Amino acid sequence: MDVRTGFVSMLALLGWVGLSVQLYLILLGRWELGASLLGGLVNFFSFFTVLTNTLAAVVLTWEVTHRESAVRRWFLLPAVRSGIAVSIALVGLAYNLLLRHLWQPEGWQFIADELLHDVMPMLFIIYWGLWVPKGTLRLGHIGLWMIYPLVYFAYILLRGDLLAAYPYPFIDVASLGYPQVFINAGGILAGFVGIALGVVGLDRWLGRSN
Repeated sequence: MDVRTGFVSMLALLGWVGLSVQLYLILLGRWELGASLLGGLVNFFSFFTVLTNTLAAVVLTWEVTHRESAVRRWFLLPAVRSGIAVSIALVGLAYNLLLRHLWQPEGWQFIADELLHDVMPMLFIIYWGLWVPKGTLRLGHIGLWMIYPLVYFAYILLRGDLLAAYPYPFIDVASLGYPQVFINAGGILAGFVGIALGVVGLDRWLGRSN
């Protein structure tokens, strides 16, 4: 096994472990409360962190799976992997800047938090820098990448309106109101665009260097 395969395999495993632990903890909490486990599954996939780490784990898994398919080819496109790199970098930055100070997880929750918010973002960016082909990105890709967080934001607002529950305090309409939530979301989207510009710039620079 070469270094690349070993690194990617390890990172894929860490991603799936972090996601599995987080799902277990959510379902366990629902079970102890006598609440719907299906509702817990919906709640699990309502976090941008979970969705983005799932995308990253899928990419990494396809990387070490050599059975050809149209789905594998799509996930391994440089533009797709780069968009996921932007999103998971946002996960790490947003958590550490906006959420980390709000609670002190312990035990398995601490492990899941560290894997999904720190380890996976950092190592996926390293993976992107070392092994995703460079020189193919354009500014137009940023507009395509933005579809993902925008659709997520629309879904969260709709879900919150129906269930009166929001996964993140900075988009809690019940507490903050729509004007402040849209300001907060605009700031986070600006951060996303900033990261995306950096990724495109690095891609062009590294592409010329190769």
